[in-house]
Amino acid sequence: MNHFPFVAALSRWLVRGRAPRAVMASLVVLCCWAATSAAAEPTAPPAGDELQVEVTKKGLGKEVVIRKGGREWYMLIEVTEGMSVIIRQEKDGDAYIVDESETHDEALSKSQVDAAIEAFIVGVKNQTKQKGPR
Repeated sequence: MNHFPFVAALSRWLVRGRAPRAVMASLVVLCCWAATSAAAEPTAPPAGDELQVEVTKKGLGKEVVIRKGGREWYMLIEVTEGMSVIIRQEKDGDAYIVDESETHDEALSKSQVDAAIEAFIVGVKNQTKQKGPR
């Protein structure tokens, strides 16, 4: 089944020589890349026993989301010029187990943010090892 009917029409247009060679080469490469990308198999989600850790930079701070099965741990460190806010949450399905925040009257440094995020990740890993699979 042809998922890209425009590829057939484009190839007929190109074969008839109505496009400059540079345009033809670019379009052929683009079409091949699009067809290959669409045909690629989607990646399977990790097994429920593995921790999925996603760390994202947010301005001067960072955000981390850790998932394992139906559990989710979240930490956001938001840093502004004169203060820092740290939010921690833990969910089991739709129920919040932990939902806390703290405000500091100083801006955390990059190394302090990194250390806090790393400590949070290590803490969650240790917590899940102690409790075992859920």
